[in-house]
Amino acid sequence: MNIQPLTDPTNADWLEMRNALWPEYEPGWHAADLKRFVKDPRFVAFLAVSPQGRSAGFAEVALRSDYVEGCDTSPVAFLEGIYVRPEFRRRGVARLLVKAAEDWGRSKGCTEFASDALLDNTVSHQMHRRLGFEETDRVVYFKKNL
Repeated sequence: MNIQPLTDPTNADWLEMRNALWPEYEPGWHAADLKRFVKDPRFVAFLAVSPQGRSAGFAEVALRSDYVEGCDTSPVAFLEGIYVRPEFRRRGVARLLVKAAEDWGRSKGCTEFASDALLDNTVSHQMHRRLGFEETDRVVYFKKNL
């Protein structure tokens, strides 16, 4: 498996996998977001490519300078999203993508790497634990309209 940076916001595989990971967004939202994403030096994305040349997954990482729950330092490398196509899962693809993200974070001076997942996304919780993350907290957010 080859890991390479993603810099082309028109990459069809990246867009397709992003839509699979976050299907709740309206058509066109991801394409516009990727154009902003690749111009911002605080963000990076990595693509996993199989030996046969097929896109297997991606990871997006941000450099966060605001407070990151459970972390003591700043900036923090933050795993904004990770997706591996179903046929490539449980083959070490996520581990390779996370390693690339960790290396990028270290190159930016980070000593901590964080992520989050929805409370009911237990598959993501398991993946994070397998990749060496430790749970730091559980939060329920509230709001009230004024």
